[in-house]
Amino acid sequence: MNTPQPKPLHIALIPDGNRRWAKEQGLLPWKGHEQSAKNFRSIVEWCAKSDRVSVLTFWAFSTENWKRDPEEVKKLMDIFEQGIRRERASLKERKIHIAHSGRTDRLSPSLKTLMQETLLDTPREESTFTLHVALDYGGKDEVVRAMQRMKTGADVTEGSVREHLDHPELPDIDLIIRTSGEHRTSNFFLWQAAYAEWVFLEKHFPDVSSDDIATAITEYDQRQRRVGA
Repeated sequence: MNTPQPKPLHIALIPDGNRRWAKEQGLLPWKGHEQSAKNFRSIVEWCAKSDRVSVLTFWAFSTENWKRDPEEVKKLMDIFEQGIRRERASLKERKIHIAHSGRTDRLSPSLKTLMQETLLDTPREESTFTLHVALDYGGKDEVVRAMQRMKTGADVTEGSVREHLDHPELPDIDLIIRTSGEHRTSNFFLWQAAYAEWVFLEKHFPDVSSDDIATAITEYDQRQRRVGA
């Protein structure tokens, strides 16, 4: 009798600890973000090759992160733009589908245009792996925007609200991994994470490896998911 293969998962990463990592190294805050970007690349490569991951959601910048020091915010946006330009051809070659959730009206024109172009590189139906980037994203903000998209007088149901979220075609999140010892939900995909399992790592994100992701998946597999039953 053949053993059924576990279903591919939608995994989400909340990468905390970049600034704390930099401080511990005696570096400027954005140096932690630069190291995080390098680390993120190796994790994406591992997930894209793994038959256990179909979607990787990465929280790059929240709607609340605009409150940070303007110089740090600018450095972060520069890192995002440079990273997309550097990796775009490779992502397209590997047929990795890119999706974005969040606002775009507060992004720079160059970053906004670059993202819009990159999102079109590999259609989802031509890929087996989706990299879902949450940039200028907040869970409450997404739900509000979804309600604003609905027609006046429309029947409000779970299904109709979901249809107006940023990416209703993506499956709900199965597993959320949060780093640096933080245990908050922090307004992260409130709708899609309603039944997600959480794994909390003590490591700062720049120190997290693909082995940690694999271990988190193993822990997920060992849990009994009742979902109200």
